[in-house]
Amino acid sequence: MVDIVTSPARTEPARWRAVVGPELAVVAVGLLAAIIFPDDLGFITRINILAIFTLSLALVVGQAGIGTLGQAALFGAGSYAAALWALHVTPEPLSGLLIGALAGAVVATGSGLLILRTRGLTLIMLSIAFAQVLLEIANKAAFVTGGDDGMADIPVNPIFGVVAFDFHSRVGFGYTLAALVAVYFCLRRLVASPFGLTCRGIKGDRLRMRAVGAPVFRHLLCVYALGGAVAGIAGALSAQTTQVVGLSNLDFELSAEGLVMLAIGGVGHLGGALLGVPAFMIVRHVTATINPNHWLLVIGLLLVVTVLYLPGGLYGVFDKWRRRTERSGS
Repeated sequence: MVDIVTSPARTEPARWRAVVGPELAVVAVGLLAAIIFPDDLGFITRINILAIFTLSLALVVGQAGIGTLGQAALFGAGSYAAALWALHVTPEPLSGLLIGALAGAVVATGSGLLILRTRGLTLIMLSIAFAQVLLEIANKAAFVTGGDDGMADIPVNPIFGVVAFDFHSRVGFGYTLAALVAVYFCLRRLVASPFGLTCRGIKGDRLRMRAVGAPVFRHLLCVYALGGAVAGIAGALSAQTTQVVGLSNLDFELSAEGLVMLAIGGVGHLGGALLGVPAFMIVRHVTATINPNHWLLVIGLLLVVTVLYLPGGLYGVFDKWRRRTERSGS
């Protein structure tokens, strides 16, 4: 009788941790980093933005199995859309985020109608080709995008008309951290939904999912559009916090770095993006400071070690430690 009465009380904290625990952990780690490194808020802000971008890859690649190297096209679409919105319509930042998400989703849907009909190496090459075509369009349309010079001095109003962006990136850090937590919160619930489980089933066995009646192409297109929206949010945040947009926002290097960050963190989990991005950025920052000519060697070695000895990435290590702790605690 005692066990029956006390069992719900015992499970309530675990249930609460499952609902908001990961998001609170992101907030706590972000605030701790800001307190310990108050002079590096710009760098931490960049980590927040890239974490959102890598979350879009974790959704598209890790959950649906869509191999792509053109995610920078969606990031760049969001950044250019937010910049043009601020310059020609209104510099209000939250509406700029929505415009960036919409631009990323539209570009992803348009390209997905073509490239998602293929698989494997063909899909990867088409995604690269589409991103490079978009980059060249942005370069040629200099009257709109600024071409090779890009766009600078993008205006950004105070958030809610009250909190203005400052030179020390304090507001930018809080703004991007709040966006990261919100995106992570939504994606975690999407992945656990029937839609998310169907996408994982498609990744595991596309033919079997088609045989049981699942609309495979429609699901892939939807998840690719959602990934584009998330990448577009990251691009819009980049435009708003740096007030600069250039062709580098569409560059292939960004897509490749995003996949490396995800591989280091763990491809199969959304949490892999949150662990892989800071690991990659910190290692790159430290090694580039020591030797700016050979930092790629260290990144390459880190990736090789991860693939050979940590197939689940940093998240796999963390998950094993968490399960061992839970078993010892019980």
